[in-house]
Amino acid sequence: MNHFPVFLDLSGRRVVIAGNGEVALAKLRLLAKSEAELHVFAPEPDAGLVQEIAALSIRKAVTLHRRALAPGDLDGAALAYAAHDDDKADAAVARLARAAGVLLNVVDNLEASDFITPAIVDRDPVVVAIGTEGAAPVLARAIKADLEERLPQGLGPLARAGKLFRQAAEALPQGRRRRDFWADYYFSTGPAVLAEVGEEVLDHALRDLLKRHLDAAVRPGRVDLVGAGPGDPDLMTLRARKLLDQADVVIHDRLVAPAVLELARREAVFIAVGKEGFGPSTPQETINAAMIDHARQGAQVVRLKAGDPSVFARLDEETGALDAAGVDWGVVPGITAASAAAATAGRSLTRRGRNSELRLLTAHDLQGFAEQDWRALARPGAVAAVYMGKRAARFLQGRLLMHGAAAAMPVAIVENASRPDQRIIATRLERLAADLAEAAPKGPVVMLLGIAPARGAVLAGMPVAERAEGVS
Repeated sequence: MNHFPVFLDLSGRRVVIAGNGEVALAKLRLLAKSEAELHVFAPEPDAGLVQEIAALSIRKAVTLHRRALAPGDLDGAALAYAAHDDDKADAAVARLARAAGVLLNVVDNLEASDFITPAIVDRDPVVVAIGTEGAAPVLARAIKADLEERLPQGLGPLARAGKLFRQAAEALPQGRRRRDFWADYYFSTGPAVLAEVGEEVLDHALRDLLKRHLDAAVRPGRVDLVGAGPGDPDLMTLRARKLLDQADVVIHDRLVAPAVLELARREAVFIAVGKEGFGPSTPQETINAAMIDHARQGAQVVRLKAGDPSVFARLDEETGALDAAGVDWGVVPGITAASAAAATAGRSLTRRGRNSELRLLTAHDLQGFAEQDWRALARPGAVAAVYMGKRAARFLQGRLLMHGAAAAMPVAIVENASRPDQRIIATRLERLAADLAEAAPKGPVVMLLGIAPARGAVLAGMPVAERAEGVS
C-alpha cells in the first residue's frame, strides 16, 4: 500500500484548484461536497466553470481568481489541485505547491502527485472511498457503480440520526452490548422506521430501542470453533466470515493465514496459541482456559483453527472443556488441507477403479511418529493424505516399503495449498525423503500418497516439475 487512505477534515480550510476548463470543473464539483473554502485560479475560465462557480457561490465559499496561481496563493492551504490538462501549466503549479509545502494532486499524473482522489460513494455522512493507486481507474469506477446500487439512499439519514445519538448510547457498556444496539438500529429498526414513518421519527425510535436494550438481559458469552480453511480467505464459509467479523476475542492457531485474521474487527482481542511440531507450543489447558475465561466475561469468542476443526485439531478436547464449564459453543466446518492439496494438484481424492476409501493420517501422535496400518496403505491403489509429515518422510517411506508398497508409488507433496505461494513437488515413494529434503518447504505440507499431480497443475504460472516417471 503506497497510498494510505485517510479522511481529511476540510471544514473552513483553504483548498486551491488551478485550471481553466472541464478538468478543473470536475474537481470543483467533487470538492463542493465538502465544507472547504474553495479558491479557483483560472486566467481564462471557460463558460461552464464560471457558471458553476456562480451557482455554488450562493451557498458555499467559492472564489474565482481570473489569473494564474502566484506565490503566496497557497499560504495556509490544506490541498492543491493542478487541473489545467496541460503539462507546462501543471508543472508551474507543482513548483509553487512544493515551495509552500502543500499537498498536491496533479490530475491524471500519479507520479507528480502527493495524493490521489479516490472514487467516492456519497451517503453523507457515510462515505466510501475506492482507490487503485492509479493502476485501474476503470476497476474503481466499476466498484463504485456496484456500491451505488447496493447502498440504500436512506443510509445517510440513518447515519446522521445515529451520529447525534452516540452520546446517549454510551449508557450501554462498550463491547458487544453496544454493537448489538447499533446493529439492531442500522439493519433492522432504523430502516423499518425510515420506510414506514420517515426521518423525523428516527430520534424517538432510537430512544425506544435504547431502553429495550438497557432493559434486556445480558447475553451470555459463547465460543464458536471455526475452520479458517487452508489459507485463502475466499475459501472460508460465509458463516465463518460473519462470526469473525462479530468476534470480541479471536484465539487463533499459528497456521491461520494473516489474510484470514485481517477479516476480524480491528478492535477484537487477538490471542495467538501456536502449536509447532518439535517447537514451542501453547498447552491445551491454557487454550481451554482462555476460551472459558473470555466467554464467562460475556465475550463472543472465535476459536479459529486452520483447515477444519474436526480434522487433527483437538476439537473433542476443546468442546469437552467448554461443556464442563457450562459455556455455549458451536462448530463451523472449514476446507481441510487434504481437499485443498488435491484441488491444487488437480486430482480427485477418490476415483472409480482406483480407490474406494481415503485415509487421513497424522505423521505424529503424543508418542512421536504415528504408527498406521502399513499393509493397507501399501496396497496398490491405496490413497492417503498425510498431515504434519515433513519431519516423518523417511519414517513413512521406510514403513511403506517394508510392508510391500511399490517403490514407484506416486506422491504429491503440496506446500501452502491454496495460498499465493503454494508449491507442488511431484515424486514417488523411493524418492520421497530425498526430494522433500531438497525442496526444503517452510510452510505447512500435505503428502498425497498414491496420487500424482495432473499435468495441467500450475504453480505461480509455472508447470509442475515432473520428477517421477509415469506422472500423469
